[in-house]
Amino acid sequence: MARSDRRPRTRLDPDSRRAALLDAAAQAFAARPYDQVTLASIAQAAGASTPLLYRYFPSKEELYAAVVRLALEDLAQRQRAALQALPDGVPARDRLRATTLVYLDHIADHPDAWAMPLRQPGLEPAAAVALRIDARTADVAHLSDLLAPSAHARHDYALWGYFGFLDAACLRWVEKGYPEDERWSLLDSALGALEGALGDWAA
Repeated sequence: MARSDRRPRTRLDPDSRRAALLDAAAQAFAARPYDQVTLASIAQAAGASTPLLYRYFPSKEELYAAVVRLALEDLAQRQRAALQALPDGVPARDRLRATTLVYLDHIADHPDAWAMPLRQPGLEPAAAVALRIDARTADVAHLSDLLAPSAHARHDYALWGYFGFLDAACLRWVEKGYPEDERWSLLDSALGALEGALGDWAA
């Protein structure tokens, strides 16, 4: 006798199926730590079978890395769009303000998923950690292009330190429920920390 307790599965083209699996995975990993999520639960949420999920993502690590990669690419794309929308001649501080505001929007849209690696370091698989390291290196390079600092060691530490300060401040913001009325205080403190570390915006 055919089982009647299974969720009906919808036939999708490969791209739509992959997108559905990624969406279900993103929601699952945002709700629970990596080690508490199963591929079977993700497949069920996406209306697919576990064997079908394996056809798209051979392991949980690869699926998680794909979710992280997608989030990082989306953030980078939104930040590029924010810069392109600014008129010519906008000061570097205001350009950085624009990209940082996009970052805060990103965090507010995915607070638990964003905060989880900071709250529980060491739980993410190596592939995802490597993606985050590459993204942070790219962030520092973009900030360096924006500010054109000197080769002095102080400025190198200032650029890397900015993102460490920003993430620590953003984690505090998330823990407070990411209140909208404190967004500008957070932003001003982060930009002020970078300005103080550089010594001058025109470094």
